[in-house]
Amino acid sequence: MTSANPLRVACIGMGWWSDVLADAIQRSGKLEIRSCYTRSDEKRNNFAAKYRCRPAASYEAMLADGEIEAIINTTPNDVHLATTCAAAAAGKHVFLDKPIANSISDGRAITEACRKAGVVLALGYQRRRESHFRYVKQQIEAGRFGKLVNAEANISRDRLGKVDLTSWRYQAAGMPGGVMLQIGIHYIDVLTYLIGPVHAVRAQSAQLVLPGDNPDVASLILQHENGALSTLNASYASASEYYLMNVYGKDMTAFYDLHNGLRLLKRGESQPVAVPCAVNDTLVEELEEFAAAARGQHQHEVGGEEATRSLAVVRAGILSAIEGRGVEVAEILNGDGKM
Repeated sequence: MTSANPLRVACIGMGWWSDVLADAIQRSGKLEIRSCYTRSDEKRNNFAAKYRCRPAASYEAMLADGEIEAIINTTPNDVHLATTCAAAAAGKHVFLDKPIANSISDGRAITEACRKAGVVLALGYQRRRESHFRYVKQQIEAGRFGKLVNAEANISRDRLGKVDLTSWRYQAAGMPGGVMLQIGIHYIDVLTYLIGPVHAVRAQSAQLVLPGDNPDVASLILQHENGALSTLNASYASASEYYLMNVYGKDMTAFYDLHNGLRLLKRGESQPVAVPCAVNDTLVEELEEFAAAARGQHQHEVGGEEATRSLAVVRAGILSAIEGRGVEVAEILNGDGKM
């Protein structure tokens, strides 16, 4: 097959997000779903019918299929290690939904397995690709912000009445840290992308509205390695979906929120200026980048090491909330590997 042919992929783990990614694959044309597998016969057959692909009898059979070049993995966090290592051993590239795993040790093992096998491991962190964040990044790199000093971020969803307590996504065992690991980690990635790596974390979390045993509200204070401070609030208990990302530099500030878009305010000016940013298809972009990387044409943006570090920030926040102290990310990365 030449590089002009679509990357032939198979999907494992049939849930709502698998369909979101499959829809993006269909919008792209640079990837093609050939097979799928999940343990539920009904889910597997429904997915196969919807996306016109072959249901595999087992994951092992799917991996043995020489036609399949790559795996789109949306399985629960706690089986990312086993499913990704099996794919790597079979010579399949892997697009893995975030987070990379629930533990640092698993994240490192996933990364190493793919490195040893010589296959691409790309993580699904699409929010950094939103056009407003790309624009802010360009302005930062051009020096227009001057020294970065501060940022504030909020990522909120309304999950009241929408929580299935039998789902791994809403249980402490399947999603330790609750809302911060499930959606907050997206904006940890964006803050790292814009401001730089996180050095230390202070955090608090609470369970205020949703049923179950997991935090539905969390707040982090992040100290970045360049000295800048940022705050991140994540919630499943708010009245509506909301996103905010304000980045403050010595010479310029960027204001972004879901309802008002992006605005920039330069030092000495009194009114921010709106910056129109077209809505881009971030899911298609990251999947096409993965396809290009699998064909050796492009370097993918977020791999195992970056994803493991984002996980370490969340794990530092979990430890901080439990122990009531600031936690350095290095403490998590250099610990016993269990966190």
